[in-house]
Amino acid sequence: MKKWMSCLLAVLLLFGHATPVQSANEAPDLQTPHACLMELSTGEILYEKAADERLHPASVTKIMTILLIFEALADGKLSLDQEVVTSAHAKSMGGSQVFLEEGERQTVETLLKCIIIASGNDAAVAMAEQLAGSEEGFVERMNARAAELGMANTHFVDCCGLTDSKEHYTSAKDVALMSRELLRKFPQVVEYSDIWMEDITHVTAKGSSRFTLTNTNKLLRSYDGCDGLKTGSTSYAKYCLSATARKDGIRLISVVMTAPDSKTRFAEAGKLLNYGFSRCSMYYDEEMPPLSPIAVHGGVEETVEVGYPDEFSYLSTTGEDFSGIERSIEWEETPEAPFDAGTQVGTLIYTLGEKEIGRMPIVTKTGAEKAGYLIWLARSWEKLCV
Repeated sequence: MKKWMSCLLAVLLLFGHATPVQSANEAPDLQTPHACLMELSTGEILYEKAADERLHPASVTKIMTILLIFEALADGKLSLDQEVVTSAHAKSMGGSQVFLEEGERQTVETLLKCIIIASGNDAAVAMAEQLAGSEEGFVERMNARAAELGMANTHFVDCCGLTDSKEHYTSAKDVALMSRELLRKFPQVVEYSDIWMEDITHVTAKGSSRFTLTNTNKLLRSYDGCDGLKTGSTSYAKYCLSATARKDGIRLISVVMTAPDSKTRFAEAGKLLNYGFSRCSMYYDEEMPPLSPIAVHGGVEETVEVGYPDEFSYLSTTGEDFSGIERSIEWEETPEAPFDAGTQVGTLIYTLGEKEIGRMPIVTKTGAEKAGYLIWLARSWEKLCV
């Protein structure tokens, strides 16, 4: 009997249907109709599927709201410990909420957590009113910022994505664009989006009560390196997600829109991340060539210190051998005073084989004032006396 069963099992394995296993570096076959995968530092799109189609984003809308809040903080228009008062309009928001009461005071930082972690519609509207006086005024700023970012397939109607209006739309690619802007300008956002659970305290006329914020992004628990960013779902928008993860110095943004269910949303965002990390390798120039001061023509000082405005990095998606990277410097003409700090005086050029892979400007660390007559006279006298 055992021998017969073993033969039967062998036949079934030989002729039975086998499900092919997809390699990590093969482009994933997604059930999700709309998706986009982007590398953060370069903005290079590694995968897209109907990524320009206009779709309802649900609470993924809040990425733009969060971006504008962080920009206001950076500009000094807000502070994290500043208190915001909840209006009747903010309190009236349905959907995902943290149950703010009219007249309740919460700090900007607490409301940021409510928006990022728990997707609180009431918190988003409270912040919109604080910054622009009304939600409508804030939405105008959202649309203006979207235009600045080149989000050609985006138009917002509210600040939280609760509306079912067909005039409220974006695309998978546009979601990636605003996610990239937020993560590049304010990388500290992941300190909030990576929080799984945290308590806040409601203090109202009814007394004090504790409320637990629970993160809506389940990928934080199931994907190593994931630390954000924003989920969204309504019956109209279906299931949406802008997820971000970092591995080996590479940060990717994985966007899925109109997924049929929550499980598919997270699973396929993870598939995209696996695909991206399998393709990407990053070169960082950790020892950029040292630079000596350069001469200045007609300045109070005869030389000026120069340097690089940033570190150089290069993203490869083809498995290139970075050991062949070479560097060369092209200098411009001697700068003539006056000029400001940050004036470009040269370029560091990177090549790999016969291909140029990037450039880094060389700029002055300080400005230079134009030399007056007396300085010219003194310098001429010194030369005569040598």
